[in-house]
Amino acid sequence: QLQLVESGGGLVQPGGSLRLSCAASGFTLDYYAIAWFRQAPGKEREGVSCISLSGGSTNYADSVKGRFTISRDNAKRTVYLQMNSLKPEDTAVYYCAARGVCTVIAGLYNYWGQGTQVTVSS
Repeated sequence: QLQLVESGGGLVQPGGSLRLSCAASGFTLDYYAIAWFRQAPGKEREGVSCISLSGGSTNYADSVKGRFTISRDNAKRTVYLQMNSLKPEDTAVYYCAARGVCTVIAGLYNYWGQGTQVTVSS
């Protein structure tokens, strides 16, 4: 069974950091680009970042550029999202998703994790 599992979410104060992980089981990550999306209450799901299957290409939403870093370790079947200088507006459920190439269109992703909650609050 193909599965993505996110972890690493939690409650953090503004200015703090978190590292999210997206672990794949049942398939190899080598053939998939992996994206992170987030969805805040009452808002549409938005793309945060994406990394190509080789890791050679990454992209970020303007709102997180310079603060978030995406990386991958195919041997560990895991993709990471390092989030620094967190702001209250980063509060959302964060999801990882897999498909062949990166796209900002959530509906085109084949596989999704269940999500992990990130709350930025003092």
